[in-house]
Amino acid sequence: MGETGPVGGSTELRRFADDGRIPNNPSLPLVIYRLALPKSQHLAKDFETKFAANGWHNSWRNGVFDYHHYHSNTHEVLGVATGEARVCFGGEQGEVLALAAGDVAILPAGTGHKCEWASDDFLVVGAYPEGRDYDICRGDPAEHDRAVARIAGVPLPKKDPVFGGDGVVVWQAR
Repeated sequence: MGETGPVGGSTELRRFADDGRIPNNPSLPLVIYRLALPKSQHLAKDFETKFAANGWHNSWRNGVFDYHHYHSNTHEVLGVATGEARVCFGGEQGEVLALAAGDVAILPAGTGHKCEWASDDFLVVGAYPEGRDYDICRGDPAEHDRAVARIAGVPLPKKDPVFGGDGVVVWQAR
């Protein structure tokens, strides 16, 4: 589903069903902002600054794991600083989306993700609302029910990581 983004770029929302291994989020969509920030030589730093200004901390720089996983105790934002990749969201039955420098993916707790392919220069900046710590769940059926319960208790972020109070991730407004 495409919509106009807060700054004229496109916004995509995706919902994924629980497949018995990857719970995904029962009520909140994955949000993709295309070209959320203009490309620059310092895009990683720009993402870190923007995320922190909106209360998303505990940031890191790296790629996306090459196996299906999700976080049951927090939401996550991924800002693509350089390169491009194809990332599968939603688990094995999910959808592969192309991401490129300037794009942002905002994953509600429980959303499966796995890097299917990445350019050699692919770099992501990740962060979490209020600097929450994160777990890494790999879709083991034995962890599923406990993970679903944790996902239900994850609070909504106070602000969208890119657009503050004006962004899509003021999920309660959706």
